[in-house]
Amino acid sequence: MNFNRKLALIALALLVTANISFAQVKKRPTLSPKEKPATRVVQIKSDLLPVDPNVIIGKLPNGLTYYIRKNIQPKNRAELYLVNNVGSVLETDAQQGLAHFTEHMAFNGTRDFPKNELVSYLQKSGVKFGADLNAYTSFDETVYQLPLPTDSVKTFEKGFDILANWAGYQTFDPKEIDAERGVVLEEERLRGKNAQERLLHQVLPVLLSNSRYAERLPIGKEDILKTFKPETIISFYRDWYRPDLQAVIAVGDFDPKRVEQLIKDNFSALKNPANEKPRTKYSVPASAGTVVKIATDKEFPYTLAEIIVKHPETKVRTKAEYLESVRVDLFNQMLNARLGELTQKADPPFLFGRASYGGFLGHQDAFTSIAVAKPGELEKAIKAVVAETERARKFGFTQTEFDRAKQDALTQMENAYNERDKTKSANFVREYQQNFLQGEPIPGVEFEYNFQKENMGKIKLSEINALAGKYISDQNRAILVEAPEKEKDKLPNEKTLLEWISTAGKDVTPYVDVVSNKPLLAKEPAGSKVVSEKKDTAISATTLTLANGVKVILKPTTFKNDQILINGYHFGGTSLASDDDFTSANMAAEVIGSSGIADFTEIQLDKMLSGKNVHISPVIDETSEGVNGDVSPKDLETALQLVYLYFTQPRKDNDIWQSNISQTKSFLANRSLDPPSVFQDTVSAILSNYNFRRMVPTIERLNRASLDKAYSFYKDRFADANGFTFTIVGSFDPDKIKPLLEKYLGGLPSANHDETYRNLGIHIPAGQITKDVYKGIGDKSSVELVFSGDYDYNKNNNLQVDALNEILTIKLIERLREKESGVYAPGVRANYVKYPNGRYSIAIYFGCAPANVDKLIAASMEEIGKIRQNGPEAVDVQKFVAEETRSTEVQLKENSFWESHIESSSKNQDDPDAVTYRIHDLNTITVQTVKDAANKYLSGDNLVKLILLPEKK
Repeated sequence: MNFNRKLALIALALLVTANISFAQVKKRPTLSPKEKPATRVVQIKSDLLPVDPNVIIGKLPNGLTYYIRKNIQPKNRAELYLVNNVGSVLETDAQQGLAHFTEHMAFNGTRDFPKNELVSYLQKSGVKFGADLNAYTSFDETVYQLPLPTDSVKTFEKGFDILANWAGYQTFDPKEIDAERGVVLEEERLRGKNAQERLLHQVLPVLLSNSRYAERLPIGKEDILKTFKPETIISFYRDWYRPDLQAVIAVGDFDPKRVEQLIKDNFSALKNPANEKPRTKYSVPASAGTVVKIATDKEFPYTLAEIIVKHPETKVRTKAEYLESVRVDLFNQMLNARLGELTQKADPPFLFGRASYGGFLGHQDAFTSIAVAKPGELEKAIKAVVAETERARKFGFTQTEFDRAKQDALTQMENAYNERDKTKSANFVREYQQNFLQGEPIPGVEFEYNFQKENMGKIKLSEINALAGKYISDQNRAILVEAPEKEKDKLPNEKTLLEWISTAGKDVTPYVDVVSNKPLLAKEPAGSKVVSEKKDTAISATTLTLANGVKVILKPTTFKNDQILINGYHFGGTSLASDDDFTSANMAAEVIGSSGIADFTEIQLDKMLSGKNVHISPVIDETSEGVNGDVSPKDLETALQLVYLYFTQPRKDNDIWQSNISQTKSFLANRSLDPPSVFQDTVSAILSNYNFRRMVPTIERLNRASLDKAYSFYKDRFADANGFTFTIVGSFDPDKIKPLLEKYLGGLPSANHDETYRNLGIHIPAGQITKDVYKGIGDKSSVELVFSGDYDYNKNNNLQVDALNEILTIKLIERLREKESGVYAPGVRANYVKYPNGRYSIAIYFGCAPANVDKLIAASMEEIGKIRQNGPEAVDVQKFVAEETRSTEVQLKENSFWESHIESSSKNQDDPDAVTYRIHDLNTITVQTVKDAANKYLSGDNLVKLILLPEKK
């Protein structure tokens, strides 16, 4: 296993900053509200922000609000949302968990769609349950998402009937309620019964000042979910699902006037209750002074501290307030850039550190500082984060930092402006959702771009420097510490913790902004010319071969205005490293990619690239090495210079190496406390037949690794560009960029070595294997059933496996979730590869109660048996074809799809044109072909059963 420290850091960031919400399916929409700054006096006219003229906003006589916008990205598609200003905070004591349960029941019976007919209808229309059809419940809102095709008038117009059914016509059949109890409880089990949930219950009363929010977690209480009567949830629905608390949002490729009429036709009949309850706006009350909570849990693998200073919520309604929000963004950006620099030290003071001002909860904003410590170094981590905020308070930021931050902000806004006619509909929906729920402004990207361009220069550095003093306070402050229980004796008491914070930064000195004025590339390469050119008219691509042996596949598109994707690969990878050198080689790309380039440290490089929209990184996996990245067209030359330098002048930085080693060891230190990590490490070990290359690195191997070996391996893999294939997709003119390609890619070194990957023979072991892992105190289990074997990689087999994957997913949802009520989100994951040799795997995975493991495994095998014996139902083949047709139509208009497809076709020597007739090939999927695939790939001869169970008492 390639233990990716950066991915671990991202996961850690999500862990400590996660919103508390519960989704109907595996993921919820990502919200991106503008941070709400405090009001201040400004020198511009404080008139109200305009409303984007491209959105139609209206209100029906019954109070229902609607937003309509025509948008053709993606083409022939629309996003329909039903937004309810209703969440768990409105529940009575007897209704705890029923806001979320109501969301579930929307998919289990409405006036026009009894039982599960709604999901089945949408699947036949090409809408996937989970990936497309979606909903979530939070403290203050419940949101339903329905993406639909608009080239099917019947399906599209039916969507408004579906939204109306959710809004006012749910049926709450007692039998369906009882069946859904198990599903909701399994969602609670999947998301909870772990260290995070137990810690949450300890800290929330302190963090939320024992407010209503602290008592109304959306998932509710288990005893209520098991025993509530139908009339209790019906009462919640009738009280709160009412048009004056609802909004319909429609954005997509349609006629806005027709959509407005559809909204009126479907929603005008909804009525508000006669004696409607007031929609109370609950808040988190301010608290005097500082409250501290230190919480531990046996299974929590990290030690972290959060300092939350709460402030009254402010709204952004005027131009002056909008400009203040820009100031806050600049402040956050500069402060976190400094914190990021600390991780570049040989011995970083923390694993993760962040500090920012933004929206909180319960009509409050907050200045939040987070420090995740290495084991035994909590004091060091806290003091490092607090010292940086104190440095900003005492001395402010430098002019050069300020200039870069403004430049970066304008670049990001320019990118959004350039993509204004290529923005996906879902992005607009999220803005309108927050406008309805929070009153956040929707002036439109044209206004924001022009306003920032005109007013960014009016912002003064002194105004930014005043913000830290405004945000930092010991009043209305909560300090939380969460740690492993085994570290309890080493944790500070409240007095010591407060002393750490109060003394941190006492001796700080002004920040010194180290920059370089040298050019990125000191000497331009001579380059080499294109020696051959081959056009592929079917996919509008051109393959250039340069004199140094580099191939470049160009696909210009109009899908995005301000995006070019770059990918390059060559076979080889870590398979060519010896066992002794593998750990060093496996870290090489990440370390070199974080070490700067040529004569520039990573910090200097980041500063040099400010104001540019360019990201290039070297990558090395088991069978190949290369680069990937993205760039705006105006910065393409800079991107190609970076590619050239990563080949010819990679930088060796011992501090970065030591930082990586230190942080990786810290992540591993308490990994054995976390049941999911222990289970996944076991899965990796068994599925690789205990080959250490696919397993998490040990401390012993990390100790034997060295920067010299990593650097040497990297240099060797990038010493010869002959045989490299680059794929460039996006907004460019091939003739205009050809000179740049000849200069920089044509200038890469060529030694004519004939190298490729080594087949290490690592694959899932044959036969039938069962492994039980006993870890964890929570009443929860995880199951993986993995089928595998040799595989003849070709287009037809790949398509049949794709069909089997989706059809089996549909059947397992129907059986394990809907019939057995035993799981929340069962999944199937099929994988097939051609190199280093043809292999496939199909994994079934789900979480459940330990008592139900054997029953649900048997049910899964029974569903497989039905497909093997009789084939799937014809309607399930229909669902797969519809879903795959719709997803393919969208993918064919996305740069990321074409980049991946062209690279994959090159690697696997596939016909890249085959994708153009994939939709036609779906006609080859039949009941018989899926039956044959099931018998071929799901025979059970090679089956690994992996089961996580609670520790034996």
